[in-house]
Amino acid sequence: MAKTSRNLRLCSHGHKYVKTSSCPVCPVCEAERVPKADFLRMVSAPARRALENNAIKTLRELSAWRETDLLMLHGIGPTAIPKLRKALKLKGLYFKKSNA
Repeated sequence: MAKTSRNLRLCSHGHKYVKTSSCPVCPVCEAERVPKADFLRMVSAPARRALENNAIKTLRELSAWRETDLLMLHGIGPTAIPKLRKALKLKGLYFKKSNA
């Protein structure tokens, strides 16, 4: 069995945490963050960060994106799209159509 490398880390807020990956996100800080928009609560933390990092903070801003473009963002996977589509539909909005 391969030995997993565990690294003790300290975030900028003083939280100590252990990570086995190179991901720099402090799990304590991440748990303390509460998204302002309800639809951001529906998706995983990586998907939420991907949306926020691309200035998508409202459903109106989300509706300006194509599904295929969202899937290209690091952190957005195929399970996030149906949740986002549902949130849009509840407000009468839809993803931007592809130029096909």
